[in-house]
Amino acid sequence: MREDIIESKLRILKKSKFRSSFHLRKYMINYIDEKGINVIKQHTRDFIIKKLLNTNPNDGHQTPMKSHPTFIAMHATSTCCRGCLYKFHHISKDKTLTNNEINYIEQLILTWIKQDYKEYKNGQKK
Repeated sequence: MREDIIESKLRILKKSKFRSSFHLRKYMINYIDEKGINVIKQHTRDFIIKKLLNTNPNDGHQTPMKSHPTFIAMHATSTCCRGCLYKFHHISKDKTLTNNEINYIEQLILTWIKQDYKEYKNGQKK
């Protein structure tokens, strides 16, 4: 996935009052520091496969709004459920995700996490 597409999507999402209200909390920053970004990346891929891979009759309720950096990032990037994936990213709700779609979602989430992490560490967010 091209970085410019990811960056463009993130700029658009930051204009949303709801999506831009999500930020990593101190305990999430500490978790990232403790586990490292490679573990977060693996968790992210696992969550995408577990929560988004197939169509889901419980859509909209499968991603918590706290506890793990990836969950916060999923809400911030509008990748928290199949409905949001369709609405913002135009990924069909009616089919299993492709490997390219999984990779796109993963890269979007991880880029958001890295950016928010950096802003937190630079003192721009508390």
